[in-house]
Amino acid sequence: MEMKNSYSQEEKEYFMRQALKEAERSLDKDEIPIGCVIVKDGVIIGRGHNAREEYNQAILHAEVMAIQEANRQEENWRLLDTTLFVTIEPCVMCSGAIGLARIPQVIYGAPNQKFGAAGSLYNILEDERLNHRVVVEAGILEEECAAIMQNFFRQGREKKKALKQGELSVTLDENSCTI
Repeated sequence: MEMKNSYSQEEKEYFMRQALKEAERSLDKDEIPIGCVIVKDGVIIGRGHNAREEYNQAILHAEVMAIQEANRQEENWRLLDTTLFVTIEPCVMCSGAIGLARIPQVIYGAPNQKFGAAGSLYNILEDERLNHRVVVEAGILEEECAAIMQNFFRQGREKKKALKQGELSVTLDENSCTI
């Protein structure tokens, strides 16, 4: 499939860095750090980051938030002639939203081995049985995109471990006080 929106490697990295900035916004809110931007004619028209915890909304993934903003910006539910840049491979829900929004191109950073629906577990975006297919490119700034996720989950495990150890010591201190 020939793409109208072809970007140089430098442009792809620039827009992926913008998506990484969105992912960092998720970190500030203790959300899984995934970020997304939607680009049309070289201009970002939608930005998003995970906000499930912040708003208690299961569907507020980075891609969904970026699609919503781009729809408002374009005053159209169809996001033709756009490219979606996302730090981590889209999940099933987001891949469905991308197809429904008629986004023709997705560029993502790192694969998602547990939830990925753009090649890892499923390949919804390029499935020929669907009426809308998306050109997918993976691996732009892959190491940086994977690292922000790995660091988030490692720090989460470390916090849990520290909390658990802290609770145990508090319990022991309380017990020894009662003796």
